[in-house]
This record gives sequence, structure tokens and C-alpha cells, in this order.
Amino acid sequence: MQRYFVRNEQIVGDHVMISGDDVHHIGRVMRMNEGDRLLCCNERSETMLCEIEQISNDFVRCRIIQWIETNVELPVHVYIASGLLKGDKYELVLQKGTELGAKGFLPLITSRSIVKWDEKKGDKKVERWQKIVKEAAEQSHRAYMPSVYAPMTIRELIAWARDINYKCIAYEEEAKEGNHRSFAHLLQTMNNGDTLLVVFGPEGGLSEQEVALLKEHGFVACSLGPRILRAETAPLYALSAVSYEWELK
Repeated sequence: MQRYFVRNEQIVGDHVMISGDDVHHIGRVMRMNEGDRLLCCNERSETMLCEIEQISNDFVRCRIIQWIETNVELPVHVYIASGLLKGDKYELVLQKGTELGAKGFLPLITSRSIVKWDEKKGDKKVERWQKIVKEAAEQSHRAYMPSVYAPMTIRELIAWARDINYKCIAYEEEAKEGNHRSFAHLLQTMNNGDTLLVVFGPEGGLSEQEVALLKEHGFVACSLGPRILRAETAPLYALSAVSYEWELK
């Protein structure tokens, strides 16, 4: 069954008014009609079974039939801060990271970033990223649509992370030294509902100065195993490890 994310103001009484690109998707792509059913998720991660009452060019009006209890989100909230990557690699992190349960994504501008951020095109870029996340969240039947933040510097990230419970850096030097238990230990010490921020560098990695600055502000360097992972692979590995620790064991 198709799933769509709606804002709280789109819910009025026992009706949901779907607007924007989803109207085209419902009417033209999925070719739904009055009487067909779909799922809607609000900003509180609540899921509603709805029946279509009216389809127009501008909106789809649905009646809420039933509120559904779901348990599809990670018990801990994981944010991925990753250096900007070349080509469509960052979009891969967004798409697959959403499928794996990430709470939000924070693109980083770092000293070794090959990709240079263009402020003039920034809003459209972030809008595209959020659309990728939305589609991935719908496809994977998430009840929550992760946030995509505008790119930030390391210092801006430190300020943003002030209230995060656990903060770590995926750092290849830790892997080279054979310290492979720190990330597993961190996951084992977390409690249900805690927040975790994991920082990843771009293709060239984080500089020693950036790692030192993060450590000064409470970030812990962690290894993700004995192998050196690509910049687009490491965030997905970390999310998979969180899922295993909290959902599969």
C-alpha cells in the first residue's frame, strides 16, 4: 500500500488533504481512484489508513479510516554527519541511510572536501536531497521522514550537537591501530531513545586538526572494523551495526 508523508496542518478532523507532488503521483503515476486506500504519516510518526474521497488537479482529499500502531523506527536516534561527496555518492548515502533508519543527515564542509558548496544553488540542492529522503522513507515504509540539513562546517556541527547523548567519529586511524571494540561498546551503553551522532569524512577523510577539534568537544574516535571503507559505505555500515545491536539481537 502506498505511503505518503503529510504535515500536521493537512489533517483536519477525520480528513487528510494531500497536496504538492504527491497529487500527481497518486492520480497520474499510481492511477488511484476514489475509494482506493493509502497510508499517511504525520509529523509525530503516526500512521493513518485513509480512503480517497476526491482527486483533483491540486489536492487529494482522504478520509481517515483507522489509526495504525507501527514499530518500524530505530529505538535510538542516529544522525549521520558526512563530508560532501563527488557525483551521486552523497545521494546514495541519503537514500540507503534512510532505508536503514537514520534520523537525519548533516552534510559537512571539510578541509579535504573535493566538492565545493555553491551557496547560490544550495537551496535547490537541499530540496532535491529532501525529496530523495522522502521517497526512500515512503518506499521503506518508515513512519518518520528524516531531516536533511544545509551543509555546515565542523564548528557549526559541534554547536548543533551540544545536546546529543553520544558523539563519535568514524576514524580510519583507529582501525589501523586495531581498536575495533569502541563502536560496539558505545552502542551497548546506549539507552532506548538516546541520540547518536556519527561523523564521517569525505573521500580524503578528516584532517588531524578536525579530528582533534571534535575530540576537544566530546566526540570519541571509533573504528568500524579492520577494513578501510569508502566514504559512501561507512555510514551505511554504521547504521547496519546499530540496527543489529538494537533490533536483531
